[in-house]
Amino acid sequence: MSSQSSSGISDRAQPPALLNVAVFAAGVATFVNMYCTQSILPELSAAFHVTPARTGLTVTAPLLATALVAPLVGAISDRFGRKKLIFRAALLLVIPSTLLAFAQNFDTLVLLRFVQGLMLPFIFTVTVAYIADETEGSATVRLAGTYMAGTISGGFSGRMISGLATAAFGWRVALLLVAVMTLAMALAIALLMRPERRFKAVYGLRRALQSFPQHLANKRLLATYAAGFGMLFSLVAVFTFVNFRLAAPPYGLGPAALGAVFVVYLGGVVMSPLAARLAGRFGRRRVMAAACPAMLAGLAVTLASPLWVIIAGLLLTCSAIFVQQTVATGFIGPAAGQAKSTAVGLYVTFYYIGGSCGGIAPAELWRDYGWPGCVALVALMQLIVLAVVSRWWVLKTER
Repeated sequence: MSSQSSSGISDRAQPPALLNVAVFAAGVATFVNMYCTQSILPELSAAFHVTPARTGLTVTAPLLATALVAPLVGAISDRFGRKKLIFRAALLLVIPSTLLAFAQNFDTLVLLRFVQGLMLPFIFTVTVAYIADETEGSATVRLAGTYMAGTISGGFSGRMISGLATAAFGWRVALLLVAVMTLAMALAIALLMRPERRFKAVYGLRRALQSFPQHLANKRLLATYAAGFGMLFSLVAVFTFVNFRLAAPPYGLGPAALGAVFVVYLGGVVMSPLAARLAGRFGRRRVMAAACPAMLAGLAVTLASPLWVIIAGLLLTCSAIFVQQTVATGFIGPAAGQAKSTAVGLYVTFYYIGGSCGGIAPAELWRDYGWPGCVALVALMQLIVLAVVSRWWVLKTER
């Protein structure tokens, strides 16, 4: 008995290397699909003869679908388990990801992107629950860090692969490569993620629904939801419409170069763990009070003309948003107090609704005022985030 207990503690204290690979693959599978069209929007605009602003729907559709499904995923997972749900969602994701390459009209493309979004929460949300169940202490932190690295790598590689492959072979081959990568990640999950050992089925859908009014009456949580909305709104708006600026004269960047611009996304690898440490030392509101002005400074820098200066501004902008995201996510649990899984689900909903709006709302400003109009809208959103957080991000223990 004691030997089994010691073995169990050892397993939970130090996740096996193969489990790290499986969790990394789950992060990649989700986000390689989420933003895979963002670096090729000008190509899609030309291919389907639609306005640049309308191509933003290919970014918005999966975000909106994710927002609709997210609040219920935790309860479904609590009923049906972890690994099987993660693997089956990743495998089913291959179908719409493949069909994207064969879409004959723009409406079909958007519909397939929406279907992708319906499956994504069953990968990333359930993976987070799996990590919490199967590890403890420092092992949880390490495995969560591995998963975060997978999400950032997936978001970057989805944009990069799409851009490079589109330049070499066309956008259809590019999206087909994303589907192949998704299949590889699904197989890695199937083979390397060990079945859950500590999972106990809970019939919690009704209880989950009953917790929603409680969360929506919590001002601290509402402030966090508003901040999440503003963060992804800002990120999607910036990295959707900057593509059209850089694809136009005098820059004239092609899909490969536009994909390479997204290397700034990797700033999150450095900033996410740093933000957590800074929040622990100085407090969440202070870190957010520094991140929002940094974001505004990055936006201001992108108004310059030299390409390298614009990219530097995008790096600062992206890094500041990752700081905001890390701090906001860490505040959900303390602010909720109880029913934390549904509190997280609602945060994800507001977060992705914000991203959906970010792909659409700046369209008229882009048409009438170009990039400065988009920057002004995102700057306004950031000021709102800062005001909301400064007013309501206070725990009772901090008063």
